[in-house]
Amino acid sequence: MQWNRSNTIGLAQISCCCCHGYGVRLVRKGKEVPCQCVLRAIFRACYNRFRDCALKAGQTPSVSLEFCRGKEAGWTYSRKREEFMADFCLVSRRTLDGLEYRIFKSHFLLGADWKLCCRQLGLERGTFFHAVYRIQQKLGRTFAELEPFPLYPLDDYFGGMARKQSPPLSVQLPLAA
Repeated sequence: MQWNRSNTIGLAQISCCCCHGYGVRLVRKGKEVPCQCVLRAIFRACYNRFRDCALKAGQTPSVSLEFCRGKEAGWTYSRKREEFMADFCLVSRRTLDGLEYRIFKSHFLLGADWKLCCRQLGLERGTFFHAVYRIQQKLGRTFAELEPFPLYPLDDYFGGMARKQSPPLSVQLPLAA
């Protein structure tokens, strides 16, 4: 993902004291990097979609037919909701270290509130919330920069790569008789 103002301004918080609602921060030598509020917003968008997919898991079979590009282009079946949930969990497991993943699992995946997490993990309240913010920032960046197929933007992940070829520039119209 290209980190520029046009990609981040819609995700930025107006009340952010670091980016003032622009979504990017200037660091040394004028380089722009995404603000932490943008990375947390990316994580929250992916996490909300994960929860929606988990709620809809038992309703109907969610098999979709997609067009595959490549040398031998064709159609394939997929389960986008299940694949997204698996990718969300696996990417999180690979990105986070031991304590961060235990906090992530108990708070985000199992839904424990902060009091229960602090008691189970032996953390103080402030330490827990700082860890939650670090987890959100780390995973938000990873979800957006994942290669070759990032989890964010969600429309690209769920929409697939099926795009019709554009028509040729010069189109011959039949002459009316």
